[in-house]
Amino acid sequence: MPGLKFRVLLDSDKNEEIFRDILIADSDNFESLYQAIIKAFKFKGDQMASFYVSNDHWDKGHEISLMDMSYDDDSIDSPAAVMKSAIIKDFLEEPDQKFILVYDFMRMWIFLIELIGFDRNDPITPELLLSVGNPPIEESREEIDEDLFHGDEVDADEDELGFDDFDDDYSDDDLNDYNEYDY
Repeated sequence: MPGLKFRVLLDSDKNEEIFRDILIADSDNFESLYQAIIKAFKFKGDQMASFYVSNDHWDKGHEISLMDMSYDDDSIDSPAAVMKSAIIKDFLEEPDQKFILVYDFMRMWIFLIELIGFDRNDPITPELLLSVGNPPIEESREEIDEDLFHGDEVDADEDELGFDDFDDDYSDDDLNDYNEYDY
């Protein structure tokens, strides 16, 4: 199986399908597939990204990152996979193997990738076989608003989730006679 045909679907808010079919050698690495996808969708490729081995339910499995982010952590059970050294055929478990590519973790572009066939041709470089739909402009998606998670203003009595730690129907006057050493 030298040639692998992948369908790469951009998860988008638009009501139209936007996908690309890419042919790549099974002995190629994930960095080549990543570059082919970025080029096919006319993105810059200047953001962090990770592939995830997936299943029929599109659950994220083992991560294959653009760069090694392990920081020499000995507690990690399995070594981190890096795109440059991860060979595609080593991650094929099913005849219709699925992967998820997350590109730009602030804008969260998500590509759903499925193995749709094999080709006897062994492409020297990845080839774009089919292009359906116009890709959006990379900057068209809003960055995730950090204030969404942290809030602009936090009440001094509230924790980061908005709960008031001091709203327990007791006042400080109730504890005036309390001495921890008496117990």
